[in-house]
Amino acid sequence: MPLMDHQIFTLGNGIRILFNPFPSNISHACVVINAGSRDEKNTETGLAHFIEHLLFKRTEKRNTNQILNRLELVGADLNAYTTKEYTCIHASFLNPFLDRTLDLFEDILFHSTFPEEEMEKEKSVILDEIASYQDQPEDAINDDFEELIFKDHPLGKNILGTPESVQSLNQSNIFEFLKNNYNTHEIIIAISGNYPVKKIKTVSEKFFGKLAENNSVKDREKLTSFIPAETTLAKPISQTHCVIGTQAYSLYDPNRVALLLLNNLLGGPGMSSRLNLEIREKHGIAYTIDSNYIPLSDTGIFSIYFGTDQEKTAKALKLIHRELRKLRENKLGSLQLHQAKQRFMGQIALAEENRMGLIMSMAKSLFDYGKVDTLEEVFQKINGVTTDQLGDAANDIFNPMRLSVLTFEPEN
Repeated sequence: MPLMDHQIFTLGNGIRILFNPFPSNISHACVVINAGSRDEKNTETGLAHFIEHLLFKRTEKRNTNQILNRLELVGADLNAYTTKEYTCIHASFLNPFLDRTLDLFEDILFHSTFPEEEMEKEKSVILDEIASYQDQPEDAINDDFEELIFKDHPLGKNILGTPESVQSLNQSNIFEFLKNNYNTHEIIIAISGNYPVKKIKTVSEKFFGKLAENNSVKDREKLTSFIPAETTLAKPISQTHCVIGTQAYSLYDPNRVALLLLNNLLGGPGMSSRLNLEIREKHGIAYTIDSNYIPLSDTGIFSIYFGTDQEKTAKALKLIHRELRKLRENKLGSLQLHQAKQRFMGQIALAEENRMGLIMSMAKSLFDYGKVDTLEEVFQKINGVTTDQLGDAANDIFNPMRLSVLTFEPEN
């Protein structure tokens, strides 16, 4: 059975179930909620991530140890993460433990009690997490760059929050956020495993069908005009770290696929990207250089990151701008375009071997577009990109007049 075969059905309360049948002894399941850090109030920075942590602490019928052991005692793996727009809880487990997994998902998502003593302990854990990120400039600079390009907007706030904002969070913040953002019509439960469809429908109804409907309306803050900026900050580091980029196309922009292909060609995974070949292999300047494009519901983020010795920074920037100029001014030949598409499609196909990543991607696609494309449909969109579309996207996004730059340099 092809990987992308799937069934979708909706419970009476609006929760959608996405099932991807797969012949294996191992199953994967996730719950994806359309609620992330951009849904926080200005005084609640870090709240969505804080809630994600606290879901594992105590429910009406389980304490922390019982929650953590519920799946680990049968060799399963349980984890979660928070993004700007989503919260996800996921687990991998042996096939007989589907009921146990969904039971736990329902318990922690809808019956967590958020006791004060657990909140105080978890605040300390998150403060350590914030400090850990600040000790890793390659991570911290990307968070700070998003703050630069989304200035004074929730998308620019650090997902972890700040020490001050985390310390100020309380129970009333949590319950109000859940009420306003954990909308049952914006929750998807995705399952991949070796089960009959009837089994999936039965257990989904059993654990999630009786939950009360919550159809609250989300009101996300709109973006204002974008003004590029350049900032340099002195840090207690030994290398220079730099991010160049800008706001980019949203999930619904027709130019999105062209930019995805451009990004992959420029600095995507693998050693043969243009930036890696030019800056690392040819000039030996940076150990790590890559580019990223993250489309969001109403905007996107394009960025290039590199770290190098301070005296090599100017040359690295010059070489990067040269590569961007090439993509703006020179159309790809038919062979170059074909090779770029083949590489990108091959990487997408290989990524589907990660079945947990696959069902998360399928769930997000269902959120974003109301459907899940087959691999053939994804390839058709990539193959449909023309050299003119690539040139238009390059001249738009790689325009030097709209690029922001953030640099961390060693303190003197």
